[in-house]
Amino acid sequence: MAAIFSITVRAGTYRGQGRSYRERVGRSGVERWFLTVLLGLSIASSAYADYQPKAELVTGNVYALVGPLGQRSPKNDGLNANFGFVVARDGVILIDSGASRLGAEKIAQAIATVTDKPVRWVVNTGSQDHRWLGNDYFAAHGAETIAMSRTAATQVQQAEGQLKGLQGFLNTRLEGTRALPAQRPLAGEEAALELGGETLRLRYTHAHFPGDAWVWLPKQRVVFSGDLVYVERLLGVMPWSSVISGQKAFLALEALQPARVVPGHGKVCDLAQARRESGDYYDFLVNKIGVAAQDMQPMSQVLDQYADLAAFRHLENYAELHRANMNRAFTEFEALP
Repeated sequence: MAAIFSITVRAGTYRGQGRSYRERVGRSGVERWFLTVLLGLSIASSAYADYQPKAELVTGNVYALVGPLGQRSPKNDGLNANFGFVVARDGVILIDSGASRLGAEKIAQAIATVTDKPVRWVVNTGSQDHRWLGNDYFAAHGAETIAMSRTAATQVQQAEGQLKGLQGFLNTRLEGTRALPAQRPLAGEEAALELGGETLRLRYTHAHFPGDAWVWLPKQRVVFSGDLVYVERLLGVMPWSSVISGQKAFLALEALQPARVVPGHGKVCDLAQARRESGDYYDFLVNKIGVAAQDMQPMSQVLDQYADLAAFRHLENYAELHRANMNRAFTEFEALP
C-alpha cells in the first residue's frame, strides 16, 4: 500500500479579450498602476476567500472540524466534509486528512489552536478524495496513516482519477499534493486500535464508497460515521454506492447507541437526528424503491411517485440529488440475482 501518485499544476499566463495584459494597460503610468491594482483585487476577491476549518469540541478530548454544506470548490479547498481529531496522551489522532496538501495544512492549523501535540496517527474512514489526499502531508511530518484494508485498496484504485478531477477546479491550489494510500491496512471486517492510550474500533460500512468505514470511540461514546451519515444535507448515492449496505451499516451504528455522531457532512448531532435524516432515507430507498424494483414496476413511474418527500425536502441538495439517488437505488436492486 505504499503506492504514491503525484500531480503538478502550472499557473497559466493571464490573458484577456485576445490581448496580453501588457498590451491592455495603456501608456500612462497612473493608468498602469490603477489597472494593476484592479487586477490584483479581482484575483484576490474571486479566487480564494480563504476558508479555514475550526475545531469544535465534541466531548472531552474529541474535536470535530465541520465543513460547509456546499460542494467542493476553490473557496473551501475541497474541505466540504467533516474531519475530527482526538488529543491522546502521546499525540493527536486525526480522522481523515483533507483533499490536498493545502487542505491538510489548514487541518493542521485548526488542530494547533487546541493543542501543540503533533499528529501521530491519521485514520481514514474512506477513499473519497477529501478523506485521504492529505495523508502525504501528515506522513511527511511523522504520522502513521491507517485504514481498513479495502479502504486502502480503493484509495489506490481511485487516486489517479481523483487527482485529475480536483485539478479541474483547484488548479494551483492542488500543488504539492501526492496521493499516499494508507500505509497500515487493517485486516478483517472490524478492527481495534490502541493509539496513545485511546481505543478506536473500525467497522466497514461499504455505503458511499466500497471500503468505507466508521470509527467508534467507545470510551467517549462518539462515532465518526464517515459518509454513512449525512445531516442537514441529503445523502449522495453514487454509481458505486450501496444503499443495501448503507441500511445494514446504519442499523449496526444505531446499536452502538452513540451519545454523539460526527457525520460525514453536516453538524455534529445526536442519534435521533442521524436516524431522521439518514437512517430513514436508507429505509425509504431500500423498502420503497428497492421493493418496487424487485416487483418490476416501471422505474419512471416509481421515481415520479416518490419525487416529493416532505420528510427530506428541507435537506440541502434535495432537488439536485433525490431523483438520481432513487435511480441508483432502483438499479442496485434490479441487478440482484
